[in-house]
Amino acid sequence: MNEMDDIQTQAARIEELLRAHDDILVAAHASPDGDAVGATIAMGLLLRALGKRFALYNASGLPERYRGLSTPLAFYASLAALPFRPKLVVTVDCGDPARLGPELAAALPALPSVNLDHHPDNPHYGSLANWVEPSFAAAGQLVAEIARVAGVALTGELAEALYFSLLSDTGAFAYDNTTAREFRLAAELVDNGLSPARARELLNAPWSLRKSRLWFFLFSGLTPYFDGRLLLATVRLEDFAAFGASSEDLEGLVECLRRHEGVLVAAVLHEEIPGFCKLSLRSFGSTDVRAAAARLGGGGHMHAAGATLHEPLEKALPRVLEAAGEIPELADSAA
Repeated sequence: MNEMDDIQTQAARIEELLRAHDDILVAAHASPDGDAVGATIAMGLLLRALGKRFALYNASGLPERYRGLSTPLAFYASLAALPFRPKLVVTVDCGDPARLGPELAAALPALPSVNLDHHPDNPHYGSLANWVEPSFAAAGQLVAEIARVAGVALTGELAEALYFSLLSDTGAFAYDNTTAREFRLAAELVDNGLSPARARELLNAPWSLRKSRLWFFLFSGLTPYFDGRLLLATVRLEDFAAFGASSEDLEGLVECLRRHEGVLVAAVLHEEIPGFCKLSLRSFGSTDVRAAAARLGGGGHMHAAGATLHEPLEKALPRVLEAAGEIPELADSAA
């Protein structure tokens, strides 16, 4: 069986499960990025086209910066607020069930579930089916393949959600996970009436003054490690409070750090709540940050990974530097 046949077989298996169930909950990882949001909305629109009763869930809700997406679908942030008791959970773009948030992570083992993802370290936690496709740049591509099998046209709001997913996880088709396959899907969506300019505007949401002021503050305190090969920003709760900002305002920061001369790995370590930190890692070329994230209980892709650390920033920082020191390109220089 060639790769295309395998993809169609996987998509057909998921489509059959979707048709066999109702009262479906669609969920992605908390603090969702553009791929998670786009894939969640796309799956909801697919289920609507199939005549299913469904709800979209994210423990963090829909981030403000993505509210311009043209979708009538609401996001729930509490299972108690759902209009039904889920009979099937479909997770998208979530390589670790813990990242669904504590409420859904605790409920998931008792619910039938389908796990759709493209992270290579996904542990296949779906009870009914797991389709993990690391060759795809974005989770939205899995939804697109299921829609094809289901005979649902990739147009309108569905096309916009899929394109947004693609645009986000390929860095606007600039990351090295971009292949001809991603361009072909994008071309199909444009042929179907999608406006690339509108989708790009949504991804580049207008900056608030609070975000600019927070970034100015953080750039003034950037710390290089490993002879400048690692550039790290740390963000404490009091930093957010000083500028009226939140973790949403860090969107894009780690990618910006990666652009500095001589930097092989960029990192942002921020406090989410007291005693609870999140880490984002970015790299390029042959530098792989997945193992460093895995040492901290996280995961991700070769050039984009992260982890959650259940400890104060002061304790988390030395562990992050220790894990980073195991990256071969950093290991041969002194911290």
